[in-house]
Amino acid sequence: MLQVQLEIGTDPREVARARRWARSRLTGCGLPAEEPVAEIVVLLVSELVTNAVVHTGRPAVLRMRLPRVPDRAAGPVRVEVADASTRAPRQRHARGEDTGGRGLELVSGLADRWGWHPEGDGKRIWCELDPRLDDEEEASGPRTAGPEAYWGTSAGRIGA
Repeated sequence: MLQVQLEIGTDPREVARARRWARSRLTGCGLPAEEPVAEIVVLLVSELVTNAVVHTGRPAVLRMRLPRVPDRAAGPVRVEVADASTRAPRQRHARGEDTGGRGLELVSGLADRWGWHPEGDGKRIWCELDPRLDDEEEASGPRTAGPEAYWGTSAGRIGA
């Protein structure tokens, strides 16, 4: 596995920079941008970085753990955002016309696992996308369980 990180500032334009950075790192590891796994990882990066920028107003650090080769057996892709806010992330349920409140709902729906934990004077929120589960899905049919199946809840504190 390869671990890479990017410092994130407080400017909302940092979200686009984080997406570009994530795409380039994925491509460098052999996951072309048009691969469904890569597209989902970039969306997960976008949501987690947006939450850090919008809800904390403080700098953050984006980390990704990636397989070194395009080998599905190499394990999950992990995205983490650490920020200096102790405020717990809260999954909201946006209504039809709401312009926000869908970020963690998207993360919960797209990631195979996600959670958060306190870290020093802040917190770390993380999610994983495991291509190996896609192989299992092809063999056994579609998955219906989300992160709750792994951890009991997807909205509370989950240790990494």
